[in-house]
Amino acid sequence: MGGILLYILITAVLFGFIALFALFAVYAERKIAGFVQDRLGPMETGRYGLLQTFADILKLLQKELINPSAADKILFAIAPVIIFGAVFIGYSVVPWAPGFVPANTHTGLFFIMAVVSIDALGILMAGWGSNNKYSLLGSIRAIAQMVSYEIPVGLSLIAAVMITQTLNLNEIAINQGVLSTENLLFLGFWDVSDIGGILAWNIFQAPHLIVVYVIFFIATLAECNRAPFDIPEAESELIGGFHTEYGGVRFAFVFLAEYAMMFLVAMLGVVIFLGGWNTPLPNIGSLRLADWTTGLFWGLFWTLSKSLLIVGIQMWIRWTLPRFRADQLMNLCWKIMIPAAFICMAISGLWRILIMN
Repeated sequence: MGGILLYILITAVLFGFIALFALFAVYAERKIAGFVQDRLGPMETGRYGLLQTFADILKLLQKELINPSAADKILFAIAPVIIFGAVFIGYSVVPWAPGFVPANTHTGLFFIMAVVSIDALGILMAGWGSNNKYSLLGSIRAIAQMVSYEIPVGLSLIAAVMITQTLNLNEIAINQGVLSTENLLFLGFWDVSDIGGILAWNIFQAPHLIVVYVIFFIATLAECNRAPFDIPEAESELIGGFHTEYGGVRFAFVFLAEYAMMFLVAMLGVVIFLGGWNTPLPNIGSLRLADWTTGLFWGLFWTLSKSLLIVGIQMWIRWTLPRFRADQLMNLCWKIMIPAAFICMAISGLWRILIMN
């Protein structure tokens, strides 16, 4: 009974964090958009507009739930729950700090890839169930885009797993707390196992993973339907895409899922490539910076700091780059990113054989 209550508590805390993150992320995105476009963004509700998103969500939650007369009532109603639920369950295996992993499983990375892919089914259900031509077109675009870009995401993760030799996200984070001497012999380091810090991150222990992370980052932008890959939601063409007919709480779940997905992929990239909860500060001689900045509090601090920085870059890109055409989107995936990911996989294999053995 106590274990069930603990899982309920963890679920409630994670949901509360995602909801709070979405509220402040929307505000931050509006401010970033205003800065990029040389304007102020929201300023009226609260000091500097800080309460604007709270006012928006209160209005959204009070709206009537309207079902289009020709819609498939069941598919239309459950699609937002599936879209959000698929993303939310992915948080269950991601390590936040030392000793703070909701579900520490040996197949955590595989679990995330399997669960998050269900998101595509929810989007298809939303577009088909709405019985709206714009929604259907948006969902078809989304499915084509998400299925295509899942391939470079998967290949980039395989290239990283070939180096880490584990699917356990907690172990991947732990292994980035100290340097592997074998990995850094080519740099001329000797007796470096206690240095730790930023040099222990996977992108520095195996430098070709920097390219792998770039592939992962671009592909996950497309998975989130974020600009410049927001073709499924193009307002100028589709009036919002697959969620055109949604309002009230249902639209709130769809909207929440997008921001939850943004943070999830940012956090996943941090855990696999950017050191997870580990500090970027090194130990150098008597200066024990890495030792001073460890523990539960610092672990949460570094994980959130790195992840929020990546989310900020995602927002910055949205308001900087123009939208891709559909043919450009597919060419980038199939002709550039997938071949590059295969090359990185081959390099990971050679690295494992020649450098790490």
